[in-house]
Amino acid sequence: MGVPYAEVIGDPIAHSKSPSIHKFWLDKLGLPWDFRRTRVVPDELAAFLESRRRDPQWCGCSVTLPHKQSILALVDDSANPGPLLGAVNCIVRDREGRLTGHNTDWRGFLEPLQPWIDSAPLHKMARVIGTGGAAVAVSYALDRSGFTIVSVARNFGKALALRRRLGLSDDDLIMAVPDRETGEEWGDRRNVLDLLVNATPLGMKGFPPLSIPLRSQPTGVIVYDLVYHPLETGLLKAAREAGLPTIDGLAMLIGQAAIAFELFFAEAAPREHDSELREMLMR
Repeated sequence: MGVPYAEVIGDPIAHSKSPSIHKFWLDKLGLPWDFRRTRVVPDELAAFLESRRRDPQWCGCSVTLPHKQSILALVDDSANPGPLLGAVNCIVRDREGRLTGHNTDWRGFLEPLQPWIDSAPLHKMARVIGTGGAAVAVSYALDRSGFTIVSVARNFGKALALRRRLGLSDDDLIMAVPDRETGEEWGDRRNVLDLLVNATPLGMKGFPPLSIPLRSQPTGVIVYDLVYHPLETGLLKAAREAGLPTIDGLAMLIGQAAIAFELFFAEAAPREHDSELREMLMR
């Protein structure tokens, strides 16, 4: 008889760090369970889920591209805010074989920002680059945390649709991706928490770089790049060289994985080992 297991699915999937993260935590807890990596092409997604729901050892799966949106229609139920976001990234199987979809991305995204948010600045403003599923989850998380959100996109219509989905009504807060310094004067930002988020694949291995003139951003802006392959993107390198605080893609990846780990295995991830985990993932 096999052991309880979960897995990550996507297409492609070879690059995923999820098995390394979950196996690290299982080992630290001394649990003889497993976490796997499985390539599932879009045409096989429905059949895959039906076969897994009949497997009593299967706890569920993390979901990555390109399935986060299409899988929503294949689960029996979805926890909030999955339907609002139009995407889930975690499927959990109960003892009866029912499948529930969760979105852990938005909470994982907020985790490394929490110390700045807890400092209670008078104002919080975020510029979120992108209009895809990651940008929707990020914008939702920031809206819940009291940020004014500026949607930065190449396509105005997609940015407008994102804001309508989330109930962000101020269309004046949509701007094009800046390709040169604007010379904008930001004034005194001591009571403002400023954030710049790359929620696109730009900068990821195999994609063009994301070029943002950081001199046009507010002084002290936090630069947060969701890309983690490579870990130091061109955007983060430029931000560090400019002396700006940065958050890399591993922070969100580990944060959302910890939430999924507890959903799969009913055990809290041993986060006291995060430094060791990051070192392992960066090798």
